[in-house]
Amino acid sequence: MHFHRVDLLMCTLRLHGTLVALAAAMFLGAGSLMASDPDRVDERVRELLGRMTVAEKIGQMTQVNGAGGSIPDELAEAVKTGRIGSILNEVDVDTVNRLQRLAVEESPNGIPLLMGRDVIHGFKTVLPIPLGQAATWNPDLVRRGARVAALEAASAGVNWSFAPMIDVTRDPRWGRIAESFGEDPLLHSVFGVAMIEGFQGEHLSEHGSIAACAKHFAGYGASESGRDYNTTNIPENELRNVYLPPFKASVDAGVATIMASFSDLDGVPASANAFLFRQILREEWGFEGFVVSDWASIEQLSIHGLTANDRESAHAAVTAGVNMEMATSTYADHLPGLLQAGEVDLELIDEMVAPILRTKLEMGLFENPYTDPESFPAMSNPDHLAVARELAEQSIVLLKNDDRVLPLDREKLTSLAVIGPLADDGYEQLGTWIFDGDETISQTPLQALREFLGESVSIRHLRGLETTRSRDTAEFEKAVSAATESDAVLVFVGEESILSGEAHSRADIGLPGAQLDLLRRLGETGKPVITVIMAGRPLTLGETADATDALLFAWHPGTMAGPAITNVLFGVEAPSGKLPVTFPRMVGQVPIYYAHKNTGKPATPETFRHIDDIPARMPQTSSGFVSSHLDAGYTPLYPFGFGLSYTEFEYSDIRLSDERVPMGESITVTATVQNVGEVEAEEVVQLYVRDPAANVTRPVRELKGFERVRLRPGERREVSFELTAADLAFYGRDMRLTTEPGSFHVWVGGDSNADLRATFTLSE
Repeated sequence: MHFHRVDLLMCTLRLHGTLVALAAAMFLGAGSLMASDPDRVDERVRELLGRMTVAEKIGQMTQVNGAGGSIPDELAEAVKTGRIGSILNEVDVDTVNRLQRLAVEESPNGIPLLMGRDVIHGFKTVLPIPLGQAATWNPDLVRRGARVAALEAASAGVNWSFAPMIDVTRDPRWGRIAESFGEDPLLHSVFGVAMIEGFQGEHLSEHGSIAACAKHFAGYGASESGRDYNTTNIPENELRNVYLPPFKASVDAGVATIMASFSDLDGVPASANAFLFRQILREEWGFEGFVVSDWASIEQLSIHGLTANDRESAHAAVTAGVNMEMATSTYADHLPGLLQAGEVDLELIDEMVAPILRTKLEMGLFENPYTDPESFPAMSNPDHLAVARELAEQSIVLLKNDDRVLPLDREKLTSLAVIGPLADDGYEQLGTWIFDGDETISQTPLQALREFLGESVSIRHLRGLETTRSRDTAEFEKAVSAATESDAVLVFVGEESILSGEAHSRADIGLPGAQLDLLRRLGETGKPVITVIMAGRPLTLGETADATDALLFAWHPGTMAGPAITNVLFGVEAPSGKLPVTFPRMVGQVPIYYAHKNTGKPATPETFRHIDDIPARMPQTSSGFVSSHLDAGYTPLYPFGFGLSYTEFEYSDIRLSDERVPMGESITVTATVQNVGEVEAEEVVQLYVRDPAANVTRPVRELKGFERVRLRPGERREVSFELTAADLAFYGRDMRLTTEPGSFHVWVGGDSNADLRATFTLSE
C-alpha cells in the first residue's frame, strides 16, 4: 500500500512541477536557462520584490523547524500565505514535496522553500568527521565525499546543508573541533572549498546539488577555554590573518550562504556585528549570497547583554546584515512594528530579501521544486560506501609503531584478542552530528576483522568496559586472560560520539574512564598491544602511548570504520593520514599550535630545562628566561602534519628556481622525496614558509602547500610548489593585505618540523 501511495504522490507532484516550470518559462522565456543567467535572475528578483507584500518579504527572512514528517495546520497556513521562506530538519521526502506544493502552488507568488539540514559529514552514509577528513590531506577525496552526502540528502528533499564548518581552532577542549578542519587557515580554505564544490557541483541548479553554508562567521573556534558559545576576543590583525581567510576562500568559490557565529566578537555578538557582515563580507569581499543566523542566535542577543528585548534584537540583527533568522521569530514578530515606527525602512528589508530570492532562483527551485527519490542513486550504495571507506583509510594516522609491530601478518596469526568498548559499536564509530546516519549499515572493526581473517584466526572479543567513560573494572581479568591466550591484542578505545560536538567541550582531554588502566593491564601480558583510538578531538596521549606498542588514531571514522581500520592494520593500505591539528602533551599547554609567534625569548633544546632537572635551591636566574612550561616543555606530543607510515620517506635536494625574485613574479620550490623502505605507500609532502622580519610579527612557520604522492619501494620523485606574492601576503598594522619585500625561509618535509630549508629574497 505504501509503495502505491508514494507512486501516486510522485505522479501528482511531477504534474505540478511541470506546470510550475511551464509557467516560469512563459514568464521569462526559456525559464530553464534562467538560473545560469545573472541578468535574468536579477530581473526576476526585482519583479518579485515589486509584487510581494511586507508580510511575504519578512516571511522569506523566516526559517522554522519542521514537524518531523507531518504538516500541522498552522505550518500549512504559514506556507500558503508566504510567511515562511525556509524549513529545517524535515527529511521525509513526501512531506517535503507537500510543503513545496503549498509554497509554489498556493502561496501568492509561488516562491519555493529552502529545506535545510545539518549534513555535516554524510547523510545515511556517514563519512569520517571533518577533522578526520582533514587528516587525509586529500581535497579531491573530500570533494567526492561531499558529493555523496549531497546526493543522499537531495534525494530526501534537502536542498541546503549547514556545512562546511571552517572555524579555525587551536583548542582541542572545544567540542566542535570535531566539525572543523583543524588549526590551520590553509587547510580550512582548501577543504572548505572542496566541500562546497562537492555540495554545490558545477552549478547550484544541477541535479543533486545542494546549497552549502560556510560557518560560523567569525572567530567561533577561539571560544575562551574551549567552552562552547563562549566569548571570543580576537585582535583584528589575528582575525584577518588566521580566522577570516577560509571564509574569503569560500566566498571566492561561490558559497551560497554564510552562517553567523553564536559567540560574540570583541564584545559584539556575531548576529549583530555589522563589521563582519556589512564591512568585510559585503563591502570588502562582494558576497552576493545571504546570511542566516544560527539557531536562536538573534533572540539570544538579549541574553548576551547587547539588547534589552527581542524587538531590539531584531533591529540589531537586520541592520547588521543578517538576512534570515533560524528557528526563532524575532523578525516575524518585530520587523513589521519596526517598519511602522520608521526604525527600519523598506529598502533595508528588500536588501535582505533579494539575496534569498536570488539563491532560490540560482538553485533552479522555481523550475524544479519537487524531489523524485527514484532519480537519485540508492542510499549507501556500493559506490558511496567505497568513498566512505577510502576517506576513513586515508584519515587514519599512525602515531607509534615500536619494533614494526604493524602491519599484522594474518599468515602468522592463529589468534587475536579484540578488546574495548569501541570494537563493535556501529553507532559510536559514526561520531557527532549524524542525525540521518544509519547505524544498521555500519561495518564495525570486529565485523570487518572476522570477515577479513575468516576461520583461520580465532578471535577473542571482550568489551572490557561498557562505555568509554566506565570505571567498572569487573571485566579486566577476562580481558587479560583473552590477551594472554592470543598472539596479539587489538584495543579499541577513545571517546563515545556524545563526548564531542556542539556543547560537548571537555576540560580534561585524556582517555576518559578506566581505559588507560585497561591498556596498562593488557600491556603487562607481554603480548603485542595495538591501540586504535576513535575520538572527536586530539587527546593527551603520553601515558597511552607509553602503554602500547602501536598507536593508530582513527578519529570517528563513520560507516566504513571496520574495513578501513582492518585494511590499515594488515597492510592492505599503509597508513597515510597526517595530523591537521597539534596534539598537546598535557592540557595545560593549550593552546599549542605550530604557527605560533617566536616571542623575544624562544625556547630551544639548549636553553630549556625541565622541572625534574632543576636542582634544589637553584638560583632564579640560572635556568634561563625562555617561553615554555617547566613541566611540559615547549613542544607538543605530536606536531601538526605528523603521521608515520609502514615505510620511511627521505627528503633531499631542496632547490629554488631563483634565489632572488622580483615582486609580482613567482618562485618554484622543488625537493626530492624517496621511499627508502620496503612498502609502497603515500606521503603527504608539505611546504612551509616563514617571513622572519615584517611590519607585524609573523608565525615561525606557515603551511603554504601540500601534495600527496604514492611511491614504490626505492622510488624517488621531485615535488614542486609554486609560490606567488599572494601566498606571502599578510595583513599588517594598517589592516591592509600586503606583500613586503625581504628574505623568506622555506621548508619541505613530512610534517611541520621539517628541517630541509632554503632561503630566497623577494625584491621590489
